[in-house]
Amino acid sequence: MADVWIVVLRGLQYAAGALLLGLPAFMLYSQQAVGPLGLRWPRQVLIWAAAAAAVAAPAALVTQTAMMAGSLSEAVKPATLAFMVTGMGLGQALMVRTLAAVLALGAALLLRPGRPMWSVLTLLGVIVSASFAWTGHGAATEGAGHAAHLISDVLHALAASIWIGALAAFAVLVVRRPAEDPAWEASVARSLTGFAGVGATAVGTLIVTGLINSAFLVGPSKALELWTSPYGVLLMIKLVLFGLMLGLAAIHRFRLAPLMARDAGQALPHLKKSLTIEFAAALGILAVIAVMGTLPPPAAL
Repeated sequence: MADVWIVVLRGLQYAAGALLLGLPAFMLYSQQAVGPLGLRWPRQVLIWAAAAAAVAAPAALVTQTAMMAGSLSEAVKPATLAFMVTGMGLGQALMVRTLAAVLALGAALLLRPGRPMWSVLTLLGVIVSASFAWTGHGAATEGAGHAAHLISDVLHALAASIWIGALAAFAVLVVRRPAEDPAWEASVARSLTGFAGVGATAVGTLIVTGLINSAFLVGPSKALELWTSPYGVLLMIKLVLFGLMLGLAAIHRFRLAPLMARDAGQALPHLKKSLTIEFAAALGILAVIAVMGTLPPPAAL
């Protein structure tokens, strides 16, 4: 039962982390496009995301401690938790994540929406997302490759959060479309075009760091035998979903964004459908990696 809770809590933290970094970052680099719209929902979403991370991270700490200690009653003892927090990188990362999430919640509640608020939340989102590297397989690599794998894992988590957070922003923008508003249509078209550089950087980073991580976790000798392990099967599913997201992102950039600028009425139904599919694929990837983090990679078998 604890294994199930670990997966659920990991998935919840991944989703919250993506929003805490990707959404305020989107509000920063898309300020000229979406600023005039006076959006209120990003603050509300970030409040819920920060609250979810602030609850899920310490819950994950207790659950992980229970797994290692053998029982929940042993895990909640102060001495056991103190050892987990002070003596293990996993516990330290979860505590840092909890603190960053609590600070993000306070910032989202107390600050007014605007560049200062988005900047603070983006910084805290970087801390939350980067901390995932210390609670995953990247931190377990030993020897000369430890630093390279850990850095790659950090960059992979940051790039994923940037992409998924922006995707969530676009999905909400399209779903909450006001009736016949030329200013809104122009803002969405500009934000789609403006995301091109950020999105390309995020995708490039994901591909490069994904290859590096796979070299450590799968290894060249087992790259053609992925179907022989549960981790490998899930990795193949993740790659298929990533390919689907990549294809849809290309359609958004090169077909729907120009069409949106010319004829929003024609572009919007296609954009809403493709964004829904892409967002579902992103959630599927988060669910997959939540499970993958609990499984031994092929290189360790």
